[in-house]
Amino acid sequence: MDMYSRLEPRPEYLSFELALAARKLVEEVMLVKRGEHVVLTGDTSSDRRVIEATAQAVAAAGAHPVIVWYETLPGASMEPPRPVAGAIADADVWIEFAVSYLMHSDAFRTAMANGCRYTNLTAMDVQMLVATVGRPDFQGVIRLGKALVALLEAADEVRITSANGTDLTGRNGDRPINLRGKPAEKPGETVMLSGQISWNPLEETQDGVLVFDGALWPPDEIGLLRTPVRCTVEKGVVTKIEGGADADTFRRWMESFDDPNMFRVAHWSLGFNPGVLAPTGRIVEDERVFGCVELGIGTKGAWIGGEPWVAAAHTDGSVLGPSIYLDGVAIEENGRYVHPDLVAICRDLGVAGY
Repeated sequence: MDMYSRLEPRPEYLSFELALAARKLVEEVMLVKRGEHVVLTGDTSSDRRVIEATAQAVAAAGAHPVIVWYETLPGASMEPPRPVAGAIADADVWIEFAVSYLMHSDAFRTAMANGCRYTNLTAMDVQMLVATVGRPDFQGVIRLGKALVALLEAADEVRITSANGTDLTGRNGDRPINLRGKPAEKPGETVMLSGQISWNPLEETQDGVLVFDGALWPPDEIGLLRTPVRCTVEKGVVTKIEGGADADTFRRWMESFDDPNMFRVAHWSLGFNPGVLAPTGRIVEDERVFGCVELGIGTKGAWIGGEPWVAAAHTDGSVLGPSIYLDGVAIEENGRYVHPDLVAICRDLGVAGY
């Protein structure tokens, strides 16, 4: 995976800030309760300091931390070794830090069916946990997310454009708009890092051009994009992939599965975490670059609304500096929110430029 290298190996690096961020993650996001069994999974590509700090926060909350380490799998959403699957299947809370994440695997679906509360923090390092969890106002970011949800719920047609050539439209119909970065309040609930909402417009209405120009992962050969990847979308299906070397790599990877569902658009997402101002190659962070648009292709989970489907894998890519129009009215222009409700919240959050 192509990413910015910022790993400071010293154990004291941001150690106080890391402790605070881990506590917020455990107590405010995952709502860990005394006596619960909390499984933390990491692979050999994970930042051990993050997992250790989170385990300490779990113990301080009166719960039982269980750390499971295993080898880095060749790709995301693959089935893990049996002992890993067994641990997450019996967890009250599962916090995933593995780079080759297990979300969308059968082991993941079993854990969810058993009532586990889950969050995917793939490739989380010290800097990211501090920047995206520790420092932002969690409730303020949720407030911004709810405002975006309300605007989308009131709209039918959504159009997204960008300077690099994106021009994609879709109609929401009665599809739900999901606030993904929220507290894990319900058994069997999947929550994500704060600063994202997701939905999927009616598949047959999704048409146009999608140009990824920030980050795209998997495949491992990409991560940070060096050249834009241009996708033609017809009725919710990617029918053509064009561009330079990254587009060639992406097209070959997608075609290698020989699975038509790999080309289906699974979700549209908006990113707005104040701690993420530029892509790094770590996809969970890159999906939340403030003001970005992100789309997922491949497996679609039931939570997104409409009929779910299973594909051989799932990939996510970002569009930087987008403009977003709801029923023809702009709420964001060139990466900056312009709707007055959103501008006011951004000012309250202290976001630069507002």
